[in-house]
Amino acid sequence: MFDKIKSMLESFTKDEINLLHRVDLHSHLIPSIDDGVKSLDESISLIRQLKECGFRKIITTPHTMSHRYCNTKDSIYEGYEALKNELARLEIDIELEVASEYYHDQHFLDLIDSGDILTFGDNYVLFELSYGTKPFMLEETVYKLKEAGYKPVLAHPERYVYYDSKKDYRKLKDMGLFFQINIISTQNFYGKRAKKAVEKIIKLGMVDFIGSDIHSQKYMDMFKKSLSSGAYLNIMTKNRIKNNSLK
Repeated sequence: MFDKIKSMLESFTKDEINLLHRVDLHSHLIPSIDDGVKSLDESISLIRQLKECGFRKIITTPHTMSHRYCNTKDSIYEGYEALKNELARLEIDIELEVASEYYHDQHFLDLIDSGDILTFGDNYVLFELSYGTKPFMLEETVYKLKEAGYKPVLAHPERYVYYDSKKDYRKLKDMGLFFQINIISTQNFYGKRAKKAVEKIIKLGMVDFIGSDIHSQKYMDMFKKSLSSGAYLNIMTKNRIKNNSLK
């Protein structure tokens, strides 16, 4: 797979190479803190593979979800420091940062009020919604985030079954949301509906960030396939991707 990616890169023009993102946003690489990796060895293996794919920086984003993964800044930082120390011990030269993928619920609203939020880049906040139930008061939440000085980033908008039209996506954008798509959605990883939805978002030029959403080797294998696909270059040429601004 690495040979295929290398061959693809060699076929690109200089301008196309400059478009490629080198910062991975959205992954679950801190061991045993959510539904992501289970061990330090697994984390290290996946990070090595990201480095071999050309990534220079990883912003990993464990879940904060009050009904399932009751993470706090302290618990997240504890796992982050352990992983960062292991990377240093093994002399793996890649930058690692941490934020969180917040679930849209009352706990998230309380964290916004208290300012107890993990951000990335220029005060961006990554959050997700219920996959099957349309959220109440989303516009109010976005307003609250912006009033507090945060820049709200909606994780994988293509995965929410109640959003699937240009009108839906435009309304979300008009609220002031940035979109982070999962590139593996382009490879049918989440099914045909999500694939069709992500293709629509790409075509509309609404993608702001690309994420791997890596949880395990299964995700990594699909991520590599995505990077060597025509869909990837299509994303980069039709959208203004902000990943590299997170250096």
